[in-house]
Amino acid sequence: MSARLNAQMAFLNEADKLKSVIRATTLCDGSRHENSGEHSWHIALYALILGEHAPVGVDINRVIKMLLLHDLVEIDAGDAPIFGDHDIALMEADEAKAADRIYGLLPTDQSRDLRALWEEFEAAATPDAIFAKSLDRFQPPNQNLMSNGGSWSDYKVSFGTIEARVGSKIARGAPTLWDWLKPKIEDWFARR
Repeated sequence: MSARLNAQMAFLNEADKLKSVIRATTLCDGSRHENSGEHSWHIALYALILGEHAPVGVDINRVIKMLLLHDLVEIDAGDAPIFGDHDIALMEADEAKAADRIYGLLPTDQSRDLRALWEEFEAAATPDAIFAKSLDRFQPPNQNLMSNGGSWSDYKVSFGTIEARVGSKIARGAPTLWDWLKPKIEDWFARR
């Protein structure tokens, strides 16, 4: 039992490093950039509160688990801002290597199960993962609206860029949320 608990604690202690990964999105009050630990917690809370807007059959408990786990690879691979310019193949390879190391800290059964959830999220091919991805894209624009543009201003993005990179992913898994958010973003840009 102590070997299992030692492995679980090694993983949990490693996960604490996610709090040191700084993201491009600011807090709602614009006072500072959020870290990836805060982001993961916040979108898990989004899933809990907004789960009623998920398509029929989505398991919100699985979605919450995916959202708590999805960014742990950033401990090694770093954050790749949605409006940044990245080598996607290199980023995916770095994240897979990070997943091997980080999830590999756990006992075999937990390592296998949690890594599978992470892979499901990344593939975005199941209803649960599609909704989870939608929430991952839904939270940052809401924070940008609250912080007078946040990363939109930093990256000098247009509404068209937001709609293509963010809106399409939100609409895929949570069309009600995109229908609610889209006019708010359009209004923000119209006032600029």
